[in-house]
Amino acid sequence: MRLLNRYQAHIPPAMRYPTYRRYWLGFLASVAGVQMFQASQFWLVHHDLKGTPLSLGLVGLFNAIPAIAFNLVGGVFADKLDKRKLLIATQAAQAGLILLIATLTWLDLVRIWHIWAVAFIAGSVNAFDGPTRQALYPRLVERKAMTSAVALNSSVWQSTRIAGPALSGVIIATAGTAASLYLAGLGMATMAVVMYGLKVPPMERSASKSMARDVTEGLKYVKDNSVFSFLMGMTFFNSFFGMAYVVMMPVFAEDILHRGAGAYGALLSASGVGSLITTLYLGSRGAFRQRGLLLIGGATLFGLAIVAFALTSTYLRLFPLALVLMFLIGVFNSSYMISIQSSLQLMVPDTMRGRIMGFYGMTWSISPLGGMQAGALASFIGVPFAIALGGLAVSAFALGPALVNRNVRDLGSMVQRLEAQAAPGGQVTPLRQP
Repeated sequence: MRLLNRYQAHIPPAMRYPTYRRYWLGFLASVAGVQMFQASQFWLVHHDLKGTPLSLGLVGLFNAIPAIAFNLVGGVFADKLDKRKLLIATQAAQAGLILLIATLTWLDLVRIWHIWAVAFIAGSVNAFDGPTRQALYPRLVERKAMTSAVALNSSVWQSTRIAGPALSGVIIATAGTAASLYLAGLGMATMAVVMYGLKVPPMERSASKSMARDVTEGLKYVKDNSVFSFLMGMTFFNSFFGMAYVVMMPVFAEDILHRGAGAYGALLSASGVGSLITTLYLGSRGAFRQRGLLLIGGATLFGLAIVAFALTSTYLRLFPLALVLMFLIGVFNSSYMISIQSSLQLMVPDTMRGRIMGFYGMTWSISPLGGMQAGALASFIGVPFAIALGGLAVSAFALGPALVNRNVRDLGSMVQRLEAQAAPGGQVTPLRQP
């Protein structure tokens, strides 16, 4: 009995909720499918279809445009409709799109325009899928386990970012691109099946209004709350300026550090490992008090680490140092992004959750455009300085509001007050200690 108690004490708080555990396993299958699909489609365009670099870039652009355009609309649907049923529909639709491309590839009928069309449709579907997932899973745990749930969800993205493309490469090498695509589609189909059998607590829905009024109401809510505006702005700066280094990483690996494809993979993996370790650590904890410090400090150090990576890679060209800095970039990035998302989930009203998280998703979807701005700026001042300026922009935005807005500095206390005001009890039942 004592051994069992000790084992359960080490279970991450969110994993003590059976409904969340089932959701998380389905989410793991789905995100692994996403990572495998992305790796497979890029290989399909570049290798199998002999596409140009522009063709590859257009895949990302066609996926990002509808995701940016429709995220707010997707948030409105998430607030108005049954979230479980909507998530079943979006996951099934994405699985169907991937299986279609897999079949066309298997029959040797696939063309580049097929990939572009599917990328656009998949981006449109994801604009409804993302806000729905963000609005659903907080109802599967109590508020005290929210940070753990956010971190565990983030750990799925970080771990599959490392393992998914590697698994896809092995399958492509042994069984072909179509087999990898079929397996990717199976991952999303698994999530749809899990959601079909999941019992979700009743959720309050927003009152029925026009689409325009619903979207305007969500935007006004963010605008009128300075903390929400800061959190959304911080996410935008992360996506548009901070994460641009990912797009330019081949230049650092090959042209600046004078290494090959292996170094390219190692640099990105170092960042992924740092992110994964951080998310697992935060996922094993419950709520934490110094939320504002974690957010502001993490964002500031993330930006400065990017500056250090860009400049030391250029002037020192020490590959081990570059790996260490990439690891730290992953650590700092996950620290403050988990703080942002968990704070949003804890502070937003249930009736507005879909729209607010849709706006949050839109700021994430803008990252392909961030790569474009870095590339355009690099044509004038060079890649290292373009990336370094992006890092400085992230740090400056993190420090600016923190100096003038006390609510941003006291974010942790604000969240604690909201938790204290929340009604006791919970909508779900945690794993009970015997």
